[in-house]
Amino acid sequence: MALDGICALLAGLLAYCVRLTDLSSARSYLIASCLLPVAWIVAVAVLDGYDARFIGVGSDEFRRVLNAGLMLTAGIAIISYLVKADLARGYVLVAFPTVTVLDLVSRYVLRRRLHRLRGRGAYMQKVLAVGYPDVVADMASQLQRESYHGLAVVGACLAGSGVWFGTDASSEVGGIPAVYGLEAVPQMAQEFGADTVAVLSCPEMSGTRLRELAWDLEKTGTSLCVAPAVLDIAGPRMSIRSAAGLPLVYMEHPEFTGIPRLLKAAFDRTFAVVALLLLSPLMAVVAVLIKLSDRGPVLFSQVRVGVDNTPFRIYKFRTMVADAEARKAELTGHNETGGVLFKIREDPRITPIGSFMRRWSLDELPQLFNVLLGDMSLVGPRPALPEEADQYHHHVRRRLAVKPGITGLWQVNGRSDLPWEEAVRLDLRYVENWTFMLDLQILWKTWSAIGSGTGAY
Repeated sequence: MALDGICALLAGLLAYCVRLTDLSSARSYLIASCLLPVAWIVAVAVLDGYDARFIGVGSDEFRRVLNAGLMLTAGIAIISYLVKADLARGYVLVAFPTVTVLDLVSRYVLRRRLHRLRGRGAYMQKVLAVGYPDVVADMASQLQRESYHGLAVVGACLAGSGVWFGTDASSEVGGIPAVYGLEAVPQMAQEFGADTVAVLSCPEMSGTRLRELAWDLEKTGTSLCVAPAVLDIAGPRMSIRSAAGLPLVYMEHPEFTGIPRLLKAAFDRTFAVVALLLLSPLMAVVAVLIKLSDRGPVLFSQVRVGVDNTPFRIYKFRTMVADAEARKAELTGHNETGGVLFKIREDPRITPIGSFMRRWSLDELPQLFNVLLGDMSLVGPRPALPEEADQYHHHVRRRLAVKPGITGLWQVNGRSDLPWEEAVRLDLRYVENWTFMLDLQILWKTWSAIGSGTGAY
């Protein structure tokens, strides 16, 4: 809130300096500039811009700041018209766009700082998970990997009984202290000092029992959230509607066709053309370095599986020795992914220049031609090899419902460091929750992922 006020004050003073040429109204604009921080903070507060649920994660926080800028601009314009106030358009056009941009940048900087601190274990909410052991363990591991959400599972109340699971009444799940018995949730929430109780998919937690739990937690001010049985489905696809007094969760079908997909295709090709034009000098330098390193071919091409299991030929700058594919069989036993992917952190087939290119993802640049040809998208699941796709289980084949991408959720969440199961989960999350805004967010995050070099091998 203090930062919002500072941004508004700076924007107001900038607009005042622009209007300083008119000395007759300088005092009025100075007063307006001093009042702008109050008006801005009120506008952001009205749109829930200070709600802790939206701060630090997701696009809701930034959307509320943008809406505050639009609302305040429209409100000032309407009020000026009604009271016939002589407010210069130049002042409005400088002050309100400036405060909106400054606030967005400032909140982004604060968010990055918050994520770094949460990575060290600070500013975390303690969560008590309620459900079956496997679901609780999965949730705990996901929140641990993505600590920027600010949620840390500190304990669990497990459905069933200790005898049924063949253990004592108290146990551990994924290293987290756990107690069997749902009746112990209010007591354990207090003992663990939990800020939030998260109820996962659990038939034993009926509507009546959940309501009684909410009443018990209300006494201590502990928050309660319920995770639906269908995981990795984003909010825009889910809506709650009441029928006969029952809250029913409806899931919309993902958008695989129509105008949104046409917009995505048009954006992909336009971006690819512009990127190829701008990056052509860099690509030429990389090609020369590859050729001079060992006189081998510059490009590496390989058959991959695209949308609807359609094969296509992918193009990359060659980062391995020329006979890398022939030597793959002798290295199979060193695979580090634990799945159908083949990855080795210290792969002996990678050339020195190839290691540098992988570090900065320069080897991926020729895939812009694949985007231009329509075989790939800028953002999407990782393009799979035919032998990998042949090993897909039924649910994993869902990855093939959309075009593969140069980057994706797997790229901005660890790249090659991800285990196979996590890479699949991220790809499926993208397929199920695709929106054009999600593509833009992933493209934005790709730059920081490339800069960090994490998982690049």
